[in-house]
Amino acid sequence: MNYQDTYQEWITNPYFDEATKEELKAIAGDDKEIKERFYSDLAFGTAGLRGIIGAGINRMNIYVVRKATQGLADYILSQNTDKKRVAIAFDSRHMSTEFADEAARCLAANGIKAFVFDALRPTPELSFAVRQLECIAGINITASHNPPAYNGYKVYWEDGAQFTPPHDKGVTACVNAITDISKVKTMSQEEAKAAGLYEVIGAAIDDAYIAEVKKQVLNQGAIDEMASKLKIVYTPLHGTGNIPVRRVLDELGFKNVYVVPEQELPDGDFPTVSYPNPEAKEAFELGLALAKEKDADLVLATDPDADRLGVYVKDTKSGEYISLTGNMSGSLLGEYVLSQKKAKEGNLPADGAVVKSIVTTNLVDAVAESYGVKLIEVLTGFKFIGQQMLNFEKTGKGTYLFGLEESYGCLIGTYARDKDAVSATVALCEAAAYYATQGKTLWDVMTEMYDKYGYYLDKIISLEFAGLDGAEKIKSMIENFRANPPKVIGGLKVLKARDYGKDTILDIATGDVTPTGLPNSNVLYYELENDAWLCVRPSGTEPKIKFYYGTKGATMEESQAVSAKIEEWASEYK
Repeated sequence: MNYQDTYQEWITNPYFDEATKEELKAIAGDDKEIKERFYSDLAFGTAGLRGIIGAGINRMNIYVVRKATQGLADYILSQNTDKKRVAIAFDSRHMSTEFADEAARCLAANGIKAFVFDALRPTPELSFAVRQLECIAGINITASHNPPAYNGYKVYWEDGAQFTPPHDKGVTACVNAITDISKVKTMSQEEAKAAGLYEVIGAAIDDAYIAEVKKQVLNQGAIDEMASKLKIVYTPLHGTGNIPVRRVLDELGFKNVYVVPEQELPDGDFPTVSYPNPEAKEAFELGLALAKEKDADLVLATDPDADRLGVYVKDTKSGEYISLTGNMSGSLLGEYVLSQKKAKEGNLPADGAVVKSIVTTNLVDAVAESYGVKLIEVLTGFKFIGQQMLNFEKTGKGTYLFGLEESYGCLIGTYARDKDAVSATVALCEAAAYYATQGKTLWDVMTEMYDKYGYYLDKIISLEFAGLDGAEKIKSMIENFRANPPKVIGGLKVLKARDYGKDTILDIATGDVTPTGLPNSNVLYYELENDAWLCVRPSGTEPKIKFYYGTKGATMEESQAVSAKIEEWASEYK
């Protein structure tokens, strides 16, 4: 069927509810809008689904969620596992509760037990719950930091990480094999509960999760010493972080934690921000105002599903609050974790490893080298860091020490397999307390790291191209880069061109080609002279193409000058 035929099916088939039909009848005659909603299915990608809430096959709604869940159920049943159990969590977004319930009832109708949280929970707790409850998979209803109009559906596998090959391809194939949404299985919640296939979970998992987060603390003595002096401002940005973050900080002894009142309670409209993203300066306006009022040392913000953490730290010399990028806060935490583990254990494990994504700062490489541990690069997406953790477990070779990606996410410990902003909040507050016992702020430590390792500067430019035309433009841009690799970027020579879609690394000078050694991915990476680099990749969750780039200089001014030239080059593609 073409998009108009599918549209007519949705407004005439009795399977679809009246509210859905009324929404679709309201756009009758608007061919462009009908095409946007029905030209193709909402893509079930390597993380699951993410899209605008609304009626249609290219939107997030109960029918698309049912289809995705039926595909997941079909795949689970094909695995001949006795672990026919799935944990389900959801965040504060519109329709999150309904989508979680729809997924659970579809699973139950397929004979698979669903463990559903009684209220919103952070993404890392879902990752933890999958392993804690010995589930074969997990579902998280969230669109992370996307605007309010969006929601999403993330799939996790039994190791607690978002699914990777072969399971991602297997589930996707099962989802795409479903051609008639009206044939998807479902049952009532009452029937599912009566059959023992729908169980509500909550406090017991919370307690176990918080206990694991607390186990990662390395210097409780420093917390005890500085807990009444350190001042922390925190905002959950209307999301899931409020209760777990405040609980764990309180249990560890921090006395002065001030929550931004206007952003404390869950709200899918995210009324105080246009974009609930801790990377955005706007997200910190209220927090910074409260920080100045309280003379706070730290200002912290978790995104709606609490897997990413944004940070401002006070520079006592200037009195100003300075933003730490995800690369900066991740590097600082990596330095803290490695230094303290080494101090306490005498030596770090001989097979110890730090894992980062390919678009994360090379400052982390320098930190890992300084402490004599292995640095492993993986594709973008924390699931690939989780995959390394699983490989360490299976082979008995490799000890996970720390993992991070530039998008404000990291994980200390192995209790979860996704980035954890609750744990990162604890670790940053702990680090602030520890360094305070030495008369240092976190900004002092950051500047010391630059002096020690070099002035690394990492940035990103995101170009948005929405809709069907935008998707085609992004595809065309990538294809052009692939066919015509640049030889100079921002005045810097390209030394090597990595094409992760072809698994090749081309040495520009010699013409030699070697494999990347990483899974296939539509990503292009250019190694530049003077320790600079640039990476181009389409976003997997938003209609954007992203240019990541990094520079290193003897001074920050030197690094900024080189970075500005690369930015000018990338901006020409707007």
